[in-house]
Amino acid sequence: MNPALLIVDDEKTQREGLRAALEDHFDIYLADSAASAIQLLEQENFDVMLTDFRMPNEDGLKLISRAKSLPHPPICILMTAYGSEEIAVNAMKQGADDYIPKGKMQIDELEFRIKRALRQQKLETENVALRVQLDKRFGLENIIGESPAMREIFEIVRQVAPSHASILIQGESGTGKELIAKGIHQLSTRARGPLITVHCGALPANLLESELFGHEKGAFTGAHERRIGRVEQAQGGTLFLDEIGEIDATTQIKLLRILGERTFERVGSGKTLQADVRIVSASNKNLEQAIKTGSFREDLFYRLRVIQINLPPLRERVGDIPLIAKAFLKEFSRENSKSITDFEPEAMDAILSYPWPGNVRELRAALEHGVVLCRRDRIALRDLPASIRPGSASQNVKPLAVQAPQIEAGLSVHEAEKQLITRALQESAGNRTLAATKLGISRRTLHRKLHVHRLEEF
Repeated sequence: MNPALLIVDDEKTQREGLRAALEDHFDIYLADSAASAIQLLEQENFDVMLTDFRMPNEDGLKLISRAKSLPHPPICILMTAYGSEEIAVNAMKQGADDYIPKGKMQIDELEFRIKRALRQQKLETENVALRVQLDKRFGLENIIGESPAMREIFEIVRQVAPSHASILIQGESGTGKELIAKGIHQLSTRARGPLITVHCGALPANLLESELFGHEKGAFTGAHERRIGRVEQAQGGTLFLDEIGEIDATTQIKLLRILGERTFERVGSGKTLQADVRIVSASNKNLEQAIKTGSFREDLFYRLRVIQINLPPLRERVGDIPLIAKAFLKEFSRENSKSITDFEPEAMDAILSYPWPGNVRELRAALEHGVVLCRRDRIALRDLPASIRPGSASQNVKPLAVQAPQIEAGLSVHEAEKQLITRALQESAGNRTLAATKLGISRRTLHRKLHVHRLEEF
């Protein structure tokens, strides 16, 4: 189907000449005045309007202004024999998409400009549709919420995503920090580039440096070939650094250089490379406290935290829980080929009463558990994990920091940390998720620390 083109000119010869030249590629409609053009525009949706400037009663500029105010405005191209810079400027102010002096107009060029404008319009329409689609995706993949706190976060994301600013996402484990990072990337000007994620807490310092910056062959024992790091992989896109508070001092310095100078070197190389990346980071630790203890650089913190987004824990947005729970119910019912439509009142009461120390991630696991065990069309209390039913020990989990544990005097930081981890595991009966919650760290970080302290037997 050809695009619909409305030609408006009070000179019949001009109208018919343009019709003959363009009718092979467009569905042509003709109007001899602005008034008749408006009648047609109100009756039909046109892709393009090609209008003369000087016409009786109403000129082309006023016609363009009226056309652009319609619900489905066409692309508007102004033709005039009275070419001047002033007319061109006024045409653009009224909404004209292009301006062509009649005396210099060639049909091939005119056709090219019309098709170019159509392509541009199609691209813009697709971009708008994509933005709408991405906005809708904020309601999927665990980031669901209609509470004032979440609405504010979504609005902040929409505002900051198109910028070039570094963003720090703070929140407890399981609140959806990585999903917010994905949303920022998808709504940014780098959306066509890659989104590369590095879980900093999962790697020891020597491996993290190589993982981030890459290395040359022979840079260290085991470096049998050149490796391209995550920074290079993220060129033109976004680098998401999860658990940023876990990186060591050397890596902090190198990361600071990327943020400041946009340059880096692979491990074992003296060649300076450009870093065309936007850095989004996340932490479940209090980085300002880490600055006070000397484990995190203050200058790096301020470079990373140009914009800060604080994700509230699930217990602080209880009103969102039914919405999230029903979304997971629908997802897992579909995955397991079950027709489960709702929750029994006792089950929903338990879900609303539980403090969810693991946040949305824990809720997701609980709902999958419930759907798998459910034998009817509604989730019952017995279908939910025992840990979230009323009266369970995990209902009253408190972080160790709140309980103010006593640590033996004279211990090194290493030994004190080992003692805290051991006590948390003992109090949690070996449940690593609960122990991590008590310690205020992620389960992944706890797993790494168990290896460091040789506590894997727990």
